[in-house]
Amino acid sequence: MNQRTYVGLDVHARSVKGCAIDRETGEILRQSLAASDAGVAEWVSGLPGPVLVVYEAGPTGFGLARLLAAAGIECLVAAPSKLQRPSGDRVKTDARDAEHLARLALLGQISPVRVPGRADEAARDLVRAREDVRADLMRARHRVSKLLLRHGLVYSGGHAWTDAHHTWLHRQHFDDPALQAAYEAGLETAELTLDRRNRLDAKITSLAATDRYAPVVHSLMCLRGISVLTAFGLAVEIGDWTRFTGSTIGAYLGLVPSEHSSGASRSQGAITKTGNTHARRLLVEAAWHHRRPYTNASRDMRSRWDAADEASRVRGHQGNHRLHHKWEQFEARHKRRVIANVAVARELAGWCWSLAAPVQQEQPWTNE
Repeated sequence: MNQRTYVGLDVHARSVKGCAIDRETGEILRQSLAASDAGVAEWVSGLPGPVLVVYEAGPTGFGLARLLAAAGIECLVAAPSKLQRPSGDRVKTDARDAEHLARLALLGQISPVRVPGRADEAARDLVRAREDVRADLMRARHRVSKLLLRHGLVYSGGHAWTDAHHTWLHRQHFDDPALQAAYEAGLETAELTLDRRNRLDAKITSLAATDRYAPVVHSLMCLRGISVLTAFGLAVEIGDWTRFTGSTIGAYLGLVPSEHSSGASRSQGAITKTGNTHARRLLVEAAWHHRRPYTNASRDMRSRWDAADEASRVRGHQGNHRLHHKWEQFEARHKRRVIANVAVARELAGWCWSLAAPVQQEQPWTNE
């Protein structure tokens, strides 16, 4: 309640609806603006201060929040899934949405998201571009393999998509010109997509070695299943690990069970799947690696430890033992492996936090 004016903005690609509430006079001011960050900042600067501005996170990004912060105006970017709305409110317009945000800000009912710096947002875009290419590559490969399967051709020389498999694919030929053209187009798409993915992997690897990301990346890589790509993805998606605790990081990533309890009854269901989808997928995939027995660290793991500090090496070794022990417990109870793996991923998130947060406390995370 330190601000005088509370501003809600409904931001779109071509227009912005604004609503300002003066806490002292109760006056409500509505304004239609062009989709110009500078224009919005100019209008907000003319309001009685101090001012708090709120708008929803969305496809327009964080440029407006950074501009307002640079101008000395406090701005919160609200998490859309956390906004409270009365069940009887059935009329939705841009102007009403802006006023709703302003009233929630006045009541202190805004759950903000973290506004990343420009460098962090660029790194996150790189990681998500690689994620898109990964999905494109999987679809392209499926098209090629299923086309061959429809014509009775199945590779049996070992693992698919190895060098030997690529040699076998280029030896396949069809007499029908139309079928041959379709096959060549599919194979070319798969190979070009693979080349795009490799270029992005190289860029991510070089960026992960920079001073800004290397300490956190090296500490996370002390755990099994977390390579450079996974560690860098977690680092840029979560950003400031010190915001969380070992118990809250799992809830942030949507790895905790949903619950519906009333009175004496308590019912838990599937995981909530809230929060960052990409980070959750990385952890779920990494958790499968802990199902294999862990006695002594492999040569690859020891080379990762050499790049990390002593505390991270010790903590990573403890985490690898603990996570495999959890797998053994679930196997002894005959738990379904997909469910057990998600439970291990939830604990893996806590171990990642215990490795990354101390490193960031020594080198505070700057939002540049």
